[in-house]
Amino acid sequence: MSQIYDLILHNISLASFYYLDKDDELKNPYGIVDKPVICIKDGLIVDIFNADDPSIDKLETEESIDGHGQWVTPGLIDCHTHLVYGGNRTNEFEMRLNGKSYEEIARAGGGIVSTVKATRKASKDELFKLASKRLSYLMDEGVTSLEIKSGYGLDLETEQKMLEVAEELNQFSGIEISKTFLGAHAVPVEYKDRPDEYIQLVCETMMPELNKLGLIDCVDAFCEGIGFTVKQTKQVFEKAKELGLPVKLHSEQLSDLGGSKLACEYNAWSVDHLEFLNRYDIEYLKTSGTVATLLPGAFYFLSETKLPPIQALRENNIPIAIATDSNPGSSPCLSILLMLNMATTLFKLTPAEALKGITINAAKALNIDDKVGSITIGKQADLVFWDIVSPAELSYQIGGNPCKLVIKKGKVIINKN
Repeated sequence: MSQIYDLILHNISLASFYYLDKDDELKNPYGIVDKPVICIKDGLIVDIFNADDPSIDKLETEESIDGHGQWVTPGLIDCHTHLVYGGNRTNEFEMRLNGKSYEEIARAGGGIVSTVKATRKASKDELFKLASKRLSYLMDEGVTSLEIKSGYGLDLETEQKMLEVAEELNQFSGIEISKTFLGAHAVPVEYKDRPDEYIQLVCETMMPELNKLGLIDCVDAFCEGIGFTVKQTKQVFEKAKELGLPVKLHSEQLSDLGGSKLACEYNAWSVDHLEFLNRYDIEYLKTSGTVATLLPGAFYFLSETKLPPIQALRENNIPIAIATDSNPGSSPCLSILLMLNMATTLFKLTPAEALKGITINAAKALNIDDKVGSITIGKQADLVFWDIVSPAELSYQIGGNPCKLVIKKGKVIINKN
């Protein structure tokens, strides 16, 4: 008996980001497949035929979609966001334009701590509504998988509230959301000048309790002069390891403290920001398999000038991911497509490198590349249709939204055709 598919996609151009080997990747960086016909069953890609194959006339399907020549890519992945929070920091934006630095504002009681105040005051329903609205913008641009961090609670009750909102979004948004515990984001005011005691609270109370509730997929920390030391970060990682939780890290954004080296020692999924990453520590990324996640929105919004070591990452074949870092203070960005443009214009990535950064490499940064991030047999049918003439147009265009149709696990969730 022949296979009856749930959905067949035809008359499309395909950038699969699937490669047979390194040579294939170099020759065909977008993973372009000639005349593809994609066959989907039970949410998975089960067959990919060539349109000239005579056997396709015999394929049976419940539904088919004629792409009219539109380009199809994997569903986009935003692997670093802080979407759940209360309030905004427009006043601090004005302060920076009047000469104050991000670090000066943070040390004066602004920054993360001001968002903590607003997030603690907000109800769970309020946070859900705010985050849902933000998420809708990303989904409208083809995002089908996403990470959301906590870190604007800095106490057990609010961190739990944030992660519960992230889980509700995971259940009801139609896309998959990874929940990251970022209790070690800043020192709350009630622990001012007592960061070691706060780290003890994070490790001995918050992380075990939230893990017991099934609210943590990964653990993160902010290793920085205005955040936590390498020694304090190591305590967080040790506890995560004890609980069987993977880690990632905000590191080398404002200075070189050696956080990335530490993260690699714990086989971190990713190290993020990296403007001040030194060339020697890139070797640790190479051996650990850790992804370098670059955040051009924060670089742009904070008017930074120190570029991450892009060429050294390239030369060492370190996977480079790109993300919005969507947050109220340093990257109030709700456009993954804008990040593509900034990754090319500010960081000088090629359009193919940038698009890899929000597909297969972003999937690696969330440890989900076994099921999403590229289009190949056996992976989830997470796909986006684009009204463009070539994949490079996604990096080239500023403004507008060429996303026409989004499929998640074989089901159409957005249709603008």
